Amino acid sequence: DVTNELPISTDVHWHGLGVPNSMDGVAPITQEFIQPGETFTYEFTAPNENRMAMYHAHHHGAEAILNGLFAVVQVGDMELPAPGNYGGMEIPADIEISQEIPMVLNDAGVIGLSLNGKAWPETAPIVADSGEWILLHYYNEGLVGHPMHLHSQPHLVIAKDGYPLAAPYRVDTTWISPGERYTVLIKADKPGTWAFHCHIINHAEDDDGLMGMVTAMIVNDPTAT
Repeated sequence: DVTNELPISTDVHWHGLGVPNSMDGVAPITQEFIQPGETFTYEFTAPNENRMAMYHAHHHGAEAILNGLFAVVQVGDMELPAPGNYGGMEIPADIEISQEIPMVLNDAGVIGLSLNGKAWPETAPIVADSGEWILLHYYNEGLVGHPMHLHSQPHLVIAKDGYPLAAPYRVDTTWISPGERYTVLIKADKPGTWAFHCHIINHAEDDDGLMGMVTAMIVNDPTAT
């Protein structure tokens, strides 16, 4: 159930879940507007395969999404790539994922330039031990594309919009357009604190230093004393 406690009418639109037409959430095409104080029930069956999905307001979206009316939905487990060498990145047969992390990108409204609704220095770092594997899911809820760049840790793009790629590919920067979702497999490889940021420079830095779409990946050496 969606109860509208906003001062404006709204709806909820879904990406990646294959909902029926009547549940698509695009007023006034597939439903009536959800007026302030009203409740609308969205009913559908989750797909029986893995999906990295998201939802947001469609009506008044330019105002509502950029002020926080969005979220992500994960159904099932992401299929991992077959063992092999991908651009020099070796994927073992016995890979175990230590963390699975959503990263929602935004760039306007009250939230502004942000990762998961936070701007540097309030963004949460990714913390891992050397040798661990991390699944990171990007969701772009912003107005523009963002080239996300992680320093020095090898990572492999394995899925787009929740669908596993037939040919995963290694990158150091991943471009995510508005509405897109990408999944990358990261190996915590080199100990240290590494920058992780949007590579549109004025999304990550101003005259005072780092800001906006910046976080860090902290890789610990478990053998260090």
